[in-house]
Amino acid sequence: MKKEIHPDNYRLVVFKDMSNDYSFISKSCAPSKETIKWEDGNEYPVVKLEISHKSHPFFTGKQTLVDTAGRIDKFKNRYAKQKK
Repeated sequence: MKKEIHPDNYRLVVFKDMSNDYSFISKSCAPSKETIKWEDGNEYPVVKLEISHKSHPFFTGKQTLVDTAGRIDKFKNRYAKQKK
């Protein structure tokens, strides 16, 4: 490999699929401001994903709709009535 072209900040990072709460750990240099406690008891940076191999239709063999924006709107509408 050529020297001085690869990043120096490779570290273990937890990737979390927000559509089904599946998490996996891998080496990456992806930036993250949040951390999460992993199964081994250590804290690692976490990168939140909208979709991963556990929720993508190509890998699962079934079509599913991931509606993260709709969930927020439903939550706001449901609890807006209680505030009044």
